[in-house]
Amino acid sequence: MPKGPNGEKRPADAIGLAVMVGRIATGEIEDERESLSSAAAEMGRKGGQKRAASMTPERRAEIARAAAAKRWAK
Repeated sequence: MPKGPNGEKRPADAIGLAVMVGRIATGEIEDERESLSSAAAEMGRKGGQKRAASMTPERRAEIARAAAAKRWAK
């Protein structure tokens, strides 16, 4: 049986994987991957919160306007 990126066993075929996803969704089995979070992702969240707290509302609005302009420039 193939192993996932964190070494967990996952079904190789699509039907087996679909059955497993259904069991996780209904709560028959517990998905261990939900509780795992990488240290880099955790630190990134903390850094983003600190950055937002240290910024003025005007600066946050300016960044949001620039991001929206970039997104809609196409």
